[in-house]
Amino acid sequence: MFGKVTETPQKETTRFYPRSPYGVAKVYGHYITLNYRESYDMFATNGILFNHESPRRGIEFVTRKITNAVARISLGKQDKLELGNLDAKRDWGYAGDFVEAMYLMLQQDKPDDFVIGTGESHSVAEFAEEAFKEVGITDFEKYIVSNHPKHMRPAEVDYLIGDASKAEKVLGWKPKTSFSELVSMMVKSDLEREKANK
Repeated sequence: MFGKVTETPQKETTRFYPRSPYGVAKVYGHYITLNYRESYDMFATNGILFNHESPRRGIEFVTRKITNAVARISLGKQDKLELGNLDAKRDWGYAGDFVEAMYLMLQQDKPDDFVIGTGESHSVAEFAEEAFKEVGITDFEKYIVSNHPKHMRPAEVDYLIGDASKAEKVLGWKPKTSFSELVSMMVKSDLEREKANK
């Protein structure tokens, strides 16, 4: 939704500048929710959720692509990991923590809109490094093919970081799972899955 960001970190009042059809559709969803809330006095809340990851994340997403490849490489099932822009930075949090924030939004007396994020930004390269570290591989660069054309976005989003201070103040919410804990959880899950698939 924030896409080509106009301020950092991004909060509830930051202007939207989506860079993909998906982002445009999410902005529409945000405004139609706001419209119904204001027009019909509905209890309708927007959660502006930054990247929320877990072992259940689809394999087509870069985080699972990385953790699955790392598991396979560590087990000798795969040689290389093809990625696009290693420098793109995202605010990656644990989906379970974000679900708690969504629940808390719905327990309020009045509906409102909340940015949910960790307040930290990590690059794709950092995510990969952390994942390889989980399986004891420190020279991870030799396993990565980066800037692969088929993985490059036509309109890149370079740097996302959420300001969830409103959620902390109003909902009493803070993320519980650290970046390294999240990556570790995902790698371990993919390792178990790959070990089971002989």
